[in-house]
Amino acid sequence: MGYVEGFIEKLGLTNVTLVIHDWGSALGFHYAARHESNVKGLAFMEAILATIPSWDAFPPDVRSMFTCFRTPEVGWDMIVNQNIFVEKLLPGQVIRKLTKDEMDAYREPFLDPASRKPVWRWPNEVPIAGEPADTVAAVDAYNAWLKTTDLPKLLLYAAPGVIITSPVADWCKGNLKNLTAVEVGAGLHYVQEDNPHAIGAAIAEWYRGL
Repeated sequence: MGYVEGFIEKLGLTNVTLVIHDWGSALGFHYAARHESNVKGLAFMEAILATIPSWDAFPPDVRSMFTCFRTPEVGWDMIVNQNIFVEKLLPGQVIRKLTKDEMDAYREPFLDPASRKPVWRWPNEVPIAGEPADTVAAVDAYNAWLKTTDLPKLLLYAAPGVIITSPVADWCKGNLKNLTAVEVGAGLHYVQEDNPHAIGAAIAEWYRGL
């Protein structure tokens, strides 16, 4: 979180609009909850909106995968040595087939196994069944804030989605104030790869109204 706050402070950014996804959403929500006066609006997709109460909340295959990720030697080998996030999970969460050039662009920051350590940390920080405690506390805090703040929000969701499925989108519509919700089309987790133009158009229209 220090990197995000430090970046914003160093550049003197004010009245910021955050467009956030996945772990970027956790960082963005956490920042906005503590610096609401410096935030103009929040646009989010496939976002981490709440903690996961138990491992039973996962489908069996996902539970098995995350259990492996969080087993130190196994997860390190899968993510750092095999680069499974870039090579398997990323293209598997996009409906269309990514081109070789697109995959090479995603590979480029992680060519050296040492550069993959942050990728390994992310699944270990997902707040599941009360662990890790500091992440759970942060997500619980911004979840409570999201339900009370009048800050303008834009939810961009796809069908069927992965994190933001139809029931989660419905929860957002029923619990988040000053929310605009836009279904952008078919998509899994990396909705930007399948619906870039719909997402861009929805953000532009929403932003003009802020």
